[in-house]
Amino acid sequence: MIKAGFHEVLGATADGAGVNFALFSENAEAVELCLFDTQGNQTACLALPERTEGVWHGYVPGCQPGQLYGYRVHGRYDPDAGLRFNPNKLVLDPYARQLSGSLQWTPEVFGFDVSKPADVSLSSASDSAPFVPKAIVHGASDPPQPGVSIPWAETIIYETHVRGYTMLHPAVAKGDRGSFRGMRNGDVLRYLKALGITTVELMPVQAYVDEQFLHERGLRNYWGYNTIGFFAPESRYLAGGGIGEFRDMVNAIHEANLEVILDVVYNHTAEGNRLGPTLSFRGIDNLTYYRLLPDDLSEYINDSGCGNTINIDHPQVRRLILDSLRYWVTEMGVDGFRFDLATILGRTATGYDQQHAFFTELEKDPVIANAKLIAEPWDVGPGGYQLGNFPPNWAEWNDRYRDTARRLWRGGDNKLAEFAHLFLGSANIFEPDNRGPWASINYAASHDGYTTADVVSYEHRHNKANGDDNQDGHKHNYSCNYGVEGPTDDAGINAIRRRQRLNLLATVLLSQGTPMLLAGDEFGNSQRGNNNAYSQDNETGWLDWSGLASDPDFHGQVQALIRLRRDIPLLRQVTHLHGNNKNPSGQRDVQWLGADGEWLSDDGWRHAHAMTVLLFDIRRTEFLANEIQAVAVLFNVADTPRELRLPDVAVTGQWHGVFTSDGAHSVNARGTTIELSGRSSACFVFAQKLPRYLMARHTE
Repeated sequence: MIKAGFHEVLGATADGAGVNFALFSENAEAVELCLFDTQGNQTACLALPERTEGVWHGYVPGCQPGQLYGYRVHGRYDPDAGLRFNPNKLVLDPYARQLSGSLQWTPEVFGFDVSKPADVSLSSASDSAPFVPKAIVHGASDPPQPGVSIPWAETIIYETHVRGYTMLHPAVAKGDRGSFRGMRNGDVLRYLKALGITTVELMPVQAYVDEQFLHERGLRNYWGYNTIGFFAPESRYLAGGGIGEFRDMVNAIHEANLEVILDVVYNHTAEGNRLGPTLSFRGIDNLTYYRLLPDDLSEYINDSGCGNTINIDHPQVRRLILDSLRYWVTEMGVDGFRFDLATILGRTATGYDQQHAFFTELEKDPVIANAKLIAEPWDVGPGGYQLGNFPPNWAEWNDRYRDTARRLWRGGDNKLAEFAHLFLGSANIFEPDNRGPWASINYAASHDGYTTADVVSYEHRHNKANGDDNQDGHKHNYSCNYGVEGPTDDAGINAIRRRQRLNLLATVLLSQGTPMLLAGDEFGNSQRGNNNAYSQDNETGWLDWSGLASDPDFHGQVQALIRLRRDIPLLRQVTHLHGNNKNPSGQRDVQWLGADGEWLSDDGWRHAHAMTVLLFDIRRTEFLANEIQAVAVLFNVADTPRELRLPDVAVTGQWHGVFTSDGAHSVNARGTTIELSGRSSACFVFAQKLPRYLMARHTE
């Protein structure tokens, strides 16, 4: 009934006449393949007959796509030696393309006797098969449509969540809400396209499970940073049509000429710490897949803060991750990846290494190396903060930008000098590796923390619904409520909150670097002060689309800012600016000016509360009448109005206002002196006459 098969391709490979099964386990003594019917009843258990280079393999004639299966892996159960084999536990194939069923939190899913949880040395003899997901054999599928390749300098990222984005969307049919089908809804895609973003970054969509402690609280893992299957789309996002729904979603997004980036979690798995369940990797080969404490192999190194840490030093683990990335590009059509806690992917036994074999192998891969690669450049282990220390082809989330921008607009801290470097793409962080401004992912808010609306509405986190006595989530949010915690009817407070939201988003979109917006920030979505909504699969975590109708002008202003960035190349340059480059008339490529229009002195930096950033196109000396020659971005972070003098430009033309955060017509120009309201920002362009494509946004 079972033949030797082959070992070269891991996972379940169907060829029409049968299926080859291959599983890597360096330390196992035997592996059984268990087959199940659609009701979850075990119908056969076959010993894989061959082992080649650590891969156990066998070919089952007559087996077809749709077959449910799992493995029972035999070997020593000796946690003190790092061995957790227990054939009573059905384990998932790490290469499974689709999963059936969900995890049920019962004592049977643990490899040890849970009646004595302090002692994991006693193995469990109960069968876990009825309570764990099964893998599904997947056959050949149609290739995805060609991807979209947006240059980094033109990229605007929009971070969102498949379920949260569509659950309350009025145009999405009830049966499609919370799913990949909902995300490819025509109205959803038209909205994204009209907004002007170029790249949709989806929070985790790989198969994950809800943690036991959340289950006991009656909550769910909403965000998805608890992966158990690196190849399988999460079942709760499927509306009933199989994994092709994910590919259909990607194809539809590509047809809208937008990129798709996946937020991926390869730093740990859902099996948790030493007291966690045996679902896959732990029971297949614990020593291979996880980093264990050298002096106590029963304990896991926890650089992820989630109980365990993937062992990226092992060649098979690197192969697994690279195969997974390649699959999502070639078979599912995605355009790039954002790596959660990416420092772990460069960790050796002695610490982080920018030259780690994983980075080297990825860079050499002809498929993955061409994808967009973004690091969350930290983990919770020793030396985990590595902003600026990823390989040259990687971009990185820049939390320094986020925190400094928030503190700049909140006031009370003189952050103009620090922000100067960040506004120009953080050259001091990324230029040493010859990376341009694009490497800095600039943002005011992300899924992890307050929304931008909550940054200006709350000074204290409101996370009690998470069940951790309001002790979880960021303590330092650099936020301000302007007199009232949360919603208020005070028109003055609401006005300044609105202006501050717009200031933050304008700062992101007018900075050099790669801007990222959190979905819903363009219309003021709130999470009611919850800055860690990972378990809020409800109205707290879902986008409230009614906010779009309550203040459509705000959405229009954000849309206009995005178009400004798209239409004016000076706002998205490919190389760092330092003010050292000049044209023949002596005009510098960038200048930092005080309120008087003159260069900020050292003393000026210490005391300034208003400034102008002047960007000049020094590549040419002659311009057509409607060509933009310079851009001035103005900031007044003081509470009171300030007059700022726009500089003289040694070419023919005049300054034209194209944006202000303080109402459509509140920027008053008297010659080249601009009166800027307190806590406001503005943008002016210099040309002989305002280009036609900007006239709709002319605010003089």
